[in-house]
Amino acid sequence: MLQQTVGEVMSAPVLTVTAETPLQDAVSLLNDHHVSGLPVVDGEGVLIGELTEQDLMVRESGVDVGPYVMLLDSVIYLRNPLNWDRQVHQVLGNSVGDLMHRDSHSCEVGLPLPKAASMLHEKGTQRLIVVDTDRRPVGVLTRGDVVRALASAQS
Repeated sequence: MLQQTVGEVMSAPVLTVTAETPLQDAVSLLNDHHVSGLPVVDGEGVLIGELTEQDLMVRESGVDVGPYVMLLDSVIYLRNPLNWDRQVHQVLGNSVGDLMHRDSHSCEVGLPLPKAASMLHEKGTQRLIVVDTDRRPVGVLTRGDVVRALASAQS
């Protein structure tokens, strides 16, 4: 493992979306390809952020049902529940740009694997987006990739 670089063990090619990608399309990509995050690129293909399942979960659970009172074990809402659909849409947003975070965790393709492993650990992230010298995503390195590299080095 000590001699290997990120480029040797990363998963490639990488799926990307743009800030303009409809959120529903991004959700479908995450689901269909069984990945937990997508790099977000600009028109030139340069990494500008990341959309993760966690971003979707936080937004999904962030719906404010509004003020209510409890009366004899019944919940009485003091606001019209018909507005919730609209609010859920507002909370989730319409496009990837509404939800993505710009501080994506990335590393260069030539980075030694042990350094990448400590980056994954220190940043507490599941994945690093692997970029070339122009900051274009070329792959993804997950914790699982590192573990598999370790396992194959042992055998």
